[in-house]
Amino acid sequence: MLFDPMAMKSGFSTPPLSRRAMLGQSVLGFGALGLASLLAEEGLLYAGDGTPAVTGKSHFPATAKSVIFLFMSGAPSQVDTFDPKPLLTKLEGEPVPASIAARVPNIPRAGLGSKLMASPFQFKQYGQSGIPVSNMFPETAKLIDEICVMRSVNHRVPVHGPGECIALTGSAIGDRPSLGAWMTYGLGSESRDLPGFISMLSNSSGPAPQTPGWGNGFLPSRYQGTLVDGKRGIPYTKMPAGYSQGNRREQLDFIKWMNQEHLAQLGQDSELEARIASYELGFRLQTSAPEVFDLESESAETAKLYGLDDKPTAEFGRHCLIARRLVERGVRVVQLRNGGWDAHGAIKANHTRRAKATDRPVAALLQDLKQRGLLEETLVIWGGEFGRTPTTEGNASGDKRGRDHLPTTYCMWMAGGGVKGGQIIGQTDDLGYTPVERPVSPADLHATLLHALGLDQHKLFYMHNNRKEIATVLGGEVIGEVFG
Repeated sequence: MLFDPMAMKSGFSTPPLSRRAMLGQSVLGFGALGLASLLAEEGLLYAGDGTPAVTGKSHFPATAKSVIFLFMSGAPSQVDTFDPKPLLTKLEGEPVPASIAARVPNIPRAGLGSKLMASPFQFKQYGQSGIPVSNMFPETAKLIDEICVMRSVNHRVPVHGPGECIALTGSAIGDRPSLGAWMTYGLGSESRDLPGFISMLSNSSGPAPQTPGWGNGFLPSRYQGTLVDGKRGIPYTKMPAGYSQGNRREQLDFIKWMNQEHLAQLGQDSELEARIASYELGFRLQTSAPEVFDLESESAETAKLYGLDDKPTAEFGRHCLIARRLVERGVRVVQLRNGGWDAHGAIKANHTRRAKATDRPVAALLQDLKQRGLLEETLVIWGGEFGRTPTTEGNASGDKRGRDHLPTTYCMWMAGGGVKGGQIIGQTDDLGYTPVERPVSPADLHATLLHALGLDQHKLFYMHNNRKEIATVLGGEVIGEVFG
């Protein structure tokens, strides 16, 4: 017999409640995921301050249902990836021309006193669009007509940690919700048995992962991203030895009753509510999560497509394949962080190695999503926290040369989810230092991602310290050209 928490109160009895009566009278179950699901269906689920916690409804028709963020931590160089600069080859070894240096904002590490360095990579035009792509990305280049390249993304923070926070939260301080948390706050998840926001890390030797990138900030804890191991999946989801579904359910019902009793005494408490919800979600994960992370059901052809048969691509390839499986099952946001792009020295070797690990899996993800009819409803975005200087760092020579940090311009790209591929947005000066056409801020980028999901950045808000907070902090502008 399963545990009945109310039976512990002697003399307690109550007539059966209808579903609507239960929703109207219950105050203890707001943190329980099962009840939360019912409340969401009724449109009655609210956060502690009275603002909608999970609306499940967009503000206008969306072009995408899910987002996969391919975050290349460490800062890929724009002039070596998607923004070729022939003048760098011509001026190799010379100082930065005064006409260009005068335009560069006064920020540390801009490398204006160093010598110009030609790209060690070759560029070639691909697809009907003829967009040039570095030879380090031969597989992604084949799909360039699906991709919208943004060359003029920029901010002013040349440090990895704060830069990563800007890219993923909109603020360098790291005290705000991640964009993934905002998305799940606004729309919830289409999956009842999996977290709405999942993050996976690969090659995390450096720079150090910034936890705000998948954190909830001041939003209720239930909207934080779930960090999982791409090989083992979500930890502790395997049923312990000697337990059945039935007695596990009995145990969790008892724990839930105790937590709800505590919650009744405390009043509303987002941390405790999230804990109650996590137990319920954890129970469902024990049956659903192992299947998602078990790739045995995938064909040999699919495994080969993602590079699971090759050591350099196996880890990130697995993550990309899992990302497809997650959005296929209704997960709202998947963030794949691949570290190691910080090339202060030996940029040719560094970027060649990182591209070899990611190019084939990224191209496979786009191709796989497209052939399954998922690309049109899944927005894929690629990029890092900033770019790199067109000059060499220090006095290194030959293949030992690298580039310093440069936030004044860098490249990102989007595909799928209503994005018009085969186009370039924004242009930079002849050396790749600053935007000269259509500058794009991280806030603009975030507003655009929210727009793709049907969310108005100004209507999606949360009351925090008596202030109406929005995802883009002070607001950005939707990059309308992205959608054609």
